[in-house]
Amino acid sequence: MEMPPLTASTLYLVATPIGNLEDITLRALRVLRECDVVAAEDTRRTGQLLKHFEISKPLLSYFQFNEARRSEEIIERLRRGEKVALATDAGSPGISDPGERVVKAAIAAGFRVEAVPGACALVAALTASGLPTDEFHFIGFLPHKSGQRRNQLEALKTFAGTLVLYESPYRIEKLLVELSEVFPKRQVVLARELTKRFEEFLRGTPAELLAIKQKRSLKGEFVVMVAGEV
Repeated sequence: MEMPPLTASTLYLVATPIGNLEDITLRALRVLRECDVVAAEDTRRTGQLLKHFEISKPLLSYFQFNEARRSEEIIERLRRGEKVALATDAGSPGISDPGERVVKAAIAAGFRVEAVPGACALVAALTASGLPTDEFHFIGFLPHKSGQRRNQLEALKTFAGTLVLYESPYRIEKLLVELSEVFPKRQVVLARELTKRFEEFLRGTPAELLAIKQKRSLKGEFVVMVAGEV
């Protein structure tokens, strides 16, 4: 079946692989091939992705610290009838990644925004975690400052659903210490290197996982899931 052409003056939010390049969708590839420009969080990384799939497109740098200026430029391109694809380093734009501001700006200016769904670390980790999926609360990354982190975790103690956080390998030990203090008896699942060769799920109490972390090196970005209040 022949798919309809892309719509002019539309912002396409293109989910990209979080590790395994086979997770790119056919629709994502078509949008990247047919759009006029790709706004990318990291032009080098997205450029490598495009090169792998033999796609050649102009790239526009779009990241946290130039969002306001780039949003204006993207809106102007949409006014000219261009089809703009927005991609982040990995996963779905706007989920702990740039994208929210330009989506709001595009909608406010009356332009169409279309999601091109695909890989998302949050969904991949939660569905394979073994923890309840019927109700969950996504926090993304906690603040860097210890006091703010602790306050946010304390505020979540009464939530009944599964808590889902993102964490870097540099702060995972700190987070496990904090979880052992705030949620000492809860079941916690660490998912790391999702969709990659060394994908791993570790399950246990915060103290049990902390003991594992102190015995071996755990690399890669983490999705951390905490069972809800029983």
